[in-house]
Amino acid sequence: QVQLVESGGGLVQAGGSLRLSCAASRSIFSINAMGWYRQAPGKQRELVAGLTNGRSTNYADSVKGRFTISRDNAKNTVYLQMNSLKPEDTAVYYCHAIYLQYDYWGQGTQVTVSS
Repeated sequence: QVQLVESGGGLVQAGGSLRLSCAASRSIFSINAMGWYRQAPGKQRELVAGLTNGRSTNYADSVKGRFTISRDNAKNTVYLQMNSLKPEDTAVYYCHAIYLQYDYWGQGTQVTVSS
């Protein structure tokens, strides 16, 4: 099993930055893929950024050039650096992991961008 604990959400003005952290309960070397999803009120959960064990990354078109996903293997932590935030980025952000073909989710962290 994998436990995921997110942190770093909050309230920020448009144009500002936040960094989300996702700490995993096991070595991220053993995790097939990790990523960040978000869900805004009344909308479906969507992939924001993904990172495979092979270190390839992918991003939603809406965040390309503004968000960066990265990892710190020593801390078993994945980050999402979010710059140039927009009000439409407001959502609950969830950390996700695929381990041994099972999906694991964090509890979510709220990001609110004011205009």
